[in-house]
Amino acid sequence: QVQLVESGGGLVQAGGSLRLSCAASGNIFSIRTMGWFRQAPGKERELVSTITSGGVTNYADSAKGRFTISRDNARNTVYLQMNSLKPEDTAVYYCRVLLMSSYIYWGQGTQVTVSS
Repeated sequence: QVQLVESGGGLVQAGGSLRLSCAASGNIFSIRTMGWFRQAPGKERELVSTITSGGVTNYADSAKGRFTISRDNARNTVYLQMNSLKPEDTAVYYCRVLLMSSYIYWGQGTQVTVSS
């Protein structure tokens, strides 16, 4: 079992920044990747960014150049620094952990709202 606690969402004006955090606890020695997904109203959940235990990153095209994912392995925490936010970034952002066993765990979600 893995427990995920997310924080850092909120309301920001277009062009602003937010930093999301997701702390993992439990069966954390078997984590393969950590990452962020988002779901806007009426849309499917989509990838934002992932990072492996070795630090290899992956970004959605919409996130490239604006968002930066990082990981503190000592604290079992993944961060998403979001800059130059746009109204279309408004969504519930979910932390996701993929274990070596291929089990997937999701956080409870944190709301990000970008006003124009």
